[in-house]
Amino acid sequence: MLVISTREFREKQGTYLSLAKEGEDIILKSRGSGSFKLVPVAESDMLIDILKPDEDLARAMPFEDFVEGAKNHIRRLYSGKNKK
Repeated sequence: MLVISTREFREKQGTYLSLAKEGEDIILKSRGSGSFKLVPVAESDMLIDILKPDEDLARAMPFEDFVEGAKNHIRRLYSGKNKK
């Protein structure tokens, strides 16, 4: 396990990223922010890309449609038509 300062990491980040990718445990220590462990992202980790506003907008439902759908759902719940 390597314990390094954030300053040292900034100076040699390519080296430390390669070591982490190869399985080396890297701990970054910062006086002001605490300690962090540098690990590569595994395939099983879920990455969320939040910077796709055009795609999100295309999937979005108009507010009026959402409200109407909610009203219909509530009506079905209270009318008893939703029982199994």
